Amino acid sequence: MKTVKEVMDTKGNQIWTIEADRTVFNALEIMAEKDVGALLVLQNGKLAGIISERDYARKVILKGASSLKTPVSEIMTSKVAYVTPEQTVDECMALMTENRCRHMPVMQQNKLVGIISIGDLVKASIAEKEFLIGQLENYISGDFTTA
Repeated sequence: MKTVKEVMDTKGNQIWTIEADRTVFNALEIMAEKDVGALLVLQNGKLAGIISERDYARKVILKGASSLKTPVSEIMTSKVAYVTPEQTVDECMALMTENRCRHMPVMQQNKLVGIISIGDLVKASIAEKEFLIGQLENYISGDFTTA
C-alpha cells in the first residue's frame, strides 16, 4: 500500500499558501495562477486553515459578499484535518471522506511538509491497482520473468 510520502515523491511537494489577512480575491488569483483548488492559510507562519473554491462559492458568492473586501480569515476552514507522510493512501482517503474535504495538509512533527488532494490519491490508487492487475495477468499467462 502506497503512503502519502510516496504520492508526494511522485507529484511533488509544492505548497501554495496565503496569509489569513489577504483578501479572498487574492486567494482566487493565486488559485487560478497555480491551477489549484485550495490554498493553505498561514497566520504568523503557522497553519491557520485552508481556503478552497468551495468556501468561495458557499461563503462569498451565495451570501453576496465581495471577494475584493472579504479577508481569507472570514471564510477559511479553520478546523483542518491533516495527514502524516507515513499514512497510507487508503487511510488518507478515509479521512477525506469522513471530513468531507478534497485537500489535506501533510504535517510532520508539527511542520507543514505538503498538501495532498483527492485527485492525487485516486491517481495513486488506480496506478497501484493497474500494476497489480498487470502482475496477475502475467502470472496467469505464464509470461513473467525472474529477476
